[in-house]
Amino acid sequence: MLPGTLNKVKVVAIAVISLLVLIIVLQNTQAVETNLLFLTLTMPNAALLFGTLIIGFAIGVLTAGHIVSAAKRVLPGIGPKGTSQATTNIAAGGGK
Repeated sequence: MLPGTLNKVKVVAIAVISLLVLIIVLQNTQAVETNLLFLTLTMPNAALLFGTLIIGFAIGVLTAGHIVSAAKRVLPGIGPKGTSQATTNIAAGGGK
């Protein structure tokens, strides 16, 4: 696949998903009663769906950010390609 083609596919996919979300939210405008712990809220179903979408998106972004930052972290005592520092020293002729 060409590099520009992949970006176009992503844009089209985002547009289609956004359109589907908009259609689903606009079709669900009736009021619903929602229990949140000790609160009972009456709100349009569209607001509840949109709120759930935003919460799910935020959890996905935070999870992805955590995974990426964990992968970038260098653990102490670990040398290149997962070898321990002791193994690296022995291979270099130092250490016990």
